[in-house]
Amino acid sequence: MSDPGSRAGTAKDGARIVSAARGWIGTPYLHQASCKGGGAACLGLVRGIWREVLGTEPLTLPAYTPDWSEASGDEALLTGADALLLPVSPGTQQPGDVIVFRMRAGAVAKHLGLLAGTGAAARFIHAYSGHGVVESPLTPPWARRIVAHFRFPARG
Repeated sequence: MSDPGSRAGTAKDGARIVSAARGWIGTPYLHQASCKGGGAACLGLVRGIWREVLGTEPLTLPAYTPDWSEASGDEALLTGADALLLPVSPGTQQPGDVIVFRMRAGAVAKHLGLLAGTGAAARFIHAYSGHGVVESPLTPPWARRIVAHFRFPARG
């Protein structure tokens, strides 16, 4: 069996992902959308970066409501990320990694972003309702909501 880490993107891949994500900054927020400059939701931003960096998306997503998974408690976002991306061990995060957030304690994970910087200058890029695609400091209120980090697979 191969080591999942061997399929992970490199720091160079991470820089390419961050550069691509910064190209989406200013895209308005639009639920379910994934169109650079036209509209994007947080999942749409990650999908768009996948297309730019890796090529064709691995699956077609069904329509979903803004409150998706909440009533059922299904961790659809975490399950999907775990199926398509590579888990990142704590302390090994690098720019370009996908961050999954739980917006409230006890709620399902419902927000994604892309790590743009680490350490004291930690930042992330995300599509945020009411703001569009923005680059934000990874402040303590955001950091405490993180439930997982994932990495895009290597191009290939």
